[in-house]
Amino acid sequence: MNGGTIALIALIVIIIVILIRNIRIVQQARAYVIERLGAYKTTWNVGMHLKVPFIERVAKVVSLKEQVADFPPQPVITKDNVTMQIDTVVYFQITDPKLYTYGIEQPMIAIENLAATTLRNIIGDLELDQCLTSRDIINTKMRAILDEATDPWGIKVNRVELKNILPPKEIQNAMEKQMKAERERREAILRAEGEKRAAILEAEGEKESAILRADAKKQQQILEAEGEAEAILKVQTATAEGIKLINQAAPTDAVIRIKALEAFSAAANGQATKIIIPSEIQGLAGLAEGVIEATKK
Repeated sequence: MNGGTIALIALIVIIIVILIRNIRIVQQARAYVIERLGAYKTTWNVGMHLKVPFIERVAKVVSLKEQVADFPPQPVITKDNVTMQIDTVVYFQITDPKLYTYGIEQPMIAIENLAATTLRNIIGDLELDQCLTSRDIINTKMRAILDEATDPWGIKVNRVELKNILPPKEIQNAMEKQMKAERERREAILRAEGEKRAAILEAEGEKESAILRADAKKQQQILEAEGEAEAILKVQTATAEGIKLINQAAPTDAVIRIKALEAFSAAANGQATKIIIPSEIQGLAGLAEGVIEATKK
């Protein structure tokens, strides 16, 4: 093998090595920005690509995944002159690798500074209470402003979140005292409402009990009155029947007077100490005694 053949083989090997070293495989969710002689040439997406040796180069490898930028707390001043520390989290995604590569130098630092200035502008128009209760509004405003501002950089801002809002220590203490007072007030209201409800239920129970007692007493009186009326009716019926039987028997005057005497005796019921008897009945009594004496003889 002569020297020319060896040189040719060496040249072929060198060419193969150079070709292999210039083969690029672009992974999923990545993009390669390619320059030719210092100028932008193209953007490689997923797949295998061959770079022209010594002429083309990979200027930047860009991730197309959604990324998270957690910025340190920033001092901001509210409309009522309260200084707070707020740290922001920005979720963004690169949509144009070319703009991201050539649109701005150090895009992450630019996003951080832009987020800080935007946050200061928004918080400066709000008071402390509004800042603490309007996170969604602040997040929405910041996302819209940042998305519009980063559009020329090939970046899309998907979400912006205020992770922490830290007021000064004295304001935190005042807020804790206010919350404690509010909890105690609610507790007192609930306790008073419970006592009121218990008193109402107790009064309603006493009322219903009194109504039931009165109704029971009323029913008892009605039953007693009905019993007395029924007893009187039976007595009157019995008396009427007795009179009827007596009338049917055609009694003599002597019998009638004896029945009257029995009636007076029954009226006394063993309790009267003195009974006034009419003269006719007295005569009848004397006659009855005479008959009894004659019978004994």
